[in-house]
Amino acid sequence: MGREPTSRREVDSDPTYPLESIAMRQAIAILLLLLSSVLTCTAAQPTSESVDTLLTLTKTEALLESMYGNVEQAMRQRMAQAVAGKSLSAEQQRSLEAMPKRFVTIMREELSWKSLKPMYIEIYRDSFTQEEIDGLIAFYQSPVGMAFVNKMPIVMQKSVTSMQARMQPMMEKMQAAMRQALEDATVPK
Repeated sequence: MGREPTSRREVDSDPTYPLESIAMRQAIAILLLLLSSVLTCTAAQPTSESVDTLLTLTKTEALLESMYGNVEQAMRQRMAQAVAGKSLSAEQQRSLEAMPKRFVTIMREELSWKSLKPMYIEIYRDSFTQEEIDGLIAFYQSPVGMAFVNKMPIVMQKSVTSMQARMQPMMEKMQAAMRQALEDATVPK
């Protein structure tokens, strides 16, 4: 028996060096690489407190509140369009005018921030890592992030208004298509 090879070059050039030892070293190296990649992929789940901070910075509760106003406004417009040209009694008019407010009241009760906040926190915790939440917090604390948050209600309002303008013609086309499908199928109305 001779001496053991002391360098990688000596191992590679020594035909008598056991192949099992080389294979074992390669297997260990691959195992270590896999283990390190698994460890880096399992990032920390964000804390509820950090998600709460993010939700506060993004004014999520205020966005929810503005959504209620948008829903009520959209309902009033739709109802006005639905009864346009029809003669309604004073009682019918009062009833129709009260409906959007009642509808939004139910939404506020069932979809209150108090009831939705835990759901949002859970969804964010399941969807983001702590590092990502920290990055988002840093962004929303920046001047650009604050401008984004402050302008989003305006963007949303304009989006709703634009979508309403597109929805009316689309709804008319869909109703016409439904009437045509019923006529084609000879289904009584």
